[in-house]
Amino acid sequence: MKPTVLVMRRVVVILILVAALAIGGVLGLSAMGIDVLPPRQMRHIHASAAYSGMKARQVKAFIVGKYESYFHKEEESHHEATKILVTSPAMQNVIITDSFVCQIRSQRHIEVRALEPGYLNKIEVKEGQSVKAGQVMFRILPVLYAAKLNAEAAEAQLARLKFLQTKKLRSTNVVSDQEVKLFEAELAKADAKKDLAKAELNFTEVRAPFDGIVDRLLEREGSLVDDGDVLTTLADNSVMWVYFNVPERYYLDYMANKKHHEKEDRLELVLANGQTFPQTGKIGAIEADFNNENGNIKFRADYPNPDILLRHGQTGTIKIHRPLKALLIPQRATFERLDKLYVWVVGEDHVVHQRLITYSHELEDVFVIDSGLKPSDKIVLEGVREVEEGGKVEYEFVKPEEALKHQKFRAE
Repeated sequence: MKPTVLVMRRVVVILILVAALAIGGVLGLSAMGIDVLPPRQMRHIHASAAYSGMKARQVKAFIVGKYESYFHKEEESHHEATKILVTSPAMQNVIITDSFVCQIRSQRHIEVRALEPGYLNKIEVKEGQSVKAGQVMFRILPVLYAAKLNAEAAEAQLARLKFLQTKKLRSTNVVSDQEVKLFEAELAKADAKKDLAKAELNFTEVRAPFDGIVDRLLEREGSLVDDGDVLTTLADNSVMWVYFNVPERYYLDYMANKKHHEKEDRLELVLANGQTFPQTGKIGAIEADFNNENGNIKFRADYPNPDILLRHGQTGTIKIHRPLKALLIPQRATFERLDKLYVWVVGEDHVVHQRLITYSHELEDVFVIDSGLKPSDKIVLEGVREVEEGGKVEYEFVKPEEALKHQKFRAE
C-alpha cells in the first residue's frame, strides 16, 4: 500500500472517531439536562440517534436469531448423534481384599537379666548370634559363691556326722529320741544352706531359657552388675506374631461368619520393600477389649519363620483375601454430589432418576454395591453427564458382563 493512501486512511479514521466522540458527548450532556447546541439542532441530533439505535437493534435481533437457530440445530444434531449406553449391575464372584497396617513381633521376646550381683567375668555370646536352650551366655565372677558353697557343704557334712552318731547312741539308750530329732533338724538346715549356696553359684552362669537370637549387648566384660540388671534381650523368631487393628464392623462380620473366614480367608503379609512373605499365616488370637479411642480391636496372625527372615519390630501390611459373591457396577457409571455417590437409573418409561448408592469395597474400576441397587435395575453407563433428572432418553443396552470388561476409568 502507498504511503499517501495509508496517511489519508488514518486521517479519515481519526476524523470519524472524533465525530463519534463529539456526538456521544453532546448526547451525554443533553441527557444530563445540558444543551451545548441550539434547540433546533439538538432535535435533529436526537432524531438521528434514535433512528440509528432502532436500526442497530433490528440488526442485533436478526444476528442473534440466526445465531440461536444455528446452534439450536447443532445441539439437536449433537443429541441425536449421542448414544446413551445403559447396563445393569452384575452379580459375580470376586476376591475381596482388606488391608491393615501391622506390627511384627517374636512369639517370645525377653530381657536377659543378672540373677546375682558381681563383676561380669565373661560374655560367651555375640550380638546377633543364635543360641540353644541351656547355653551359657554370661558368667559373673563366682569366687565368693564358690567359697560360700564349700563352707556350707562342710557344715552340712558336720551336721550329718553328728546326726549319725546321735542315732547310734539312741540304739543303746544313751540319748533320748528328742536329741536324735534335734540333730536331724540341724542336718536338714545345713543341707538347705548348702543347696542355697549351690543355687547362688549356679546363678552366676546366665543361661538361655530357649532357642533364640541374641540382641545388642548392654554390658561389657568387667562391668559391675547388680541383680536384675538387663544384660541383653533374647528373641525366639521361629514363629512370628503379626498384630493389626480392625474396625468394629469388620470384627462383627468376622465373628458372624467365623468358620467361613477361617476356611476360606487367605492372609498375605507384604513387607516394607513391597515383597510378599512366602509363608501362609492364620488368625491366632483376638484381643479381649476394644480400643475406646479409635474403636478398633487387635487381631493376631501367626506366621512360621523357618528362614528367620522376619525379626521382632518389623512392620508391614496384612492383606486378607476372601471370595465373595457380590453385586458389581463400573465406577464410570457413578457420580458424586456432596460427598455422596449416585447413579442414573432408567425406568420402564425411559425416564431417568438419580439414586443414592453405598458400596462396601472398591476394586479396580469397580464398586461392590452395599445398598441402593438390585440386579434388575438399568443404570446409565455412557452419558452420565448428558442426562438430567426426569429426562426421557433413548438408550442402547449393554450386557453387564461386557460393561465390566476393560474398565479403565475411575469414579467421576
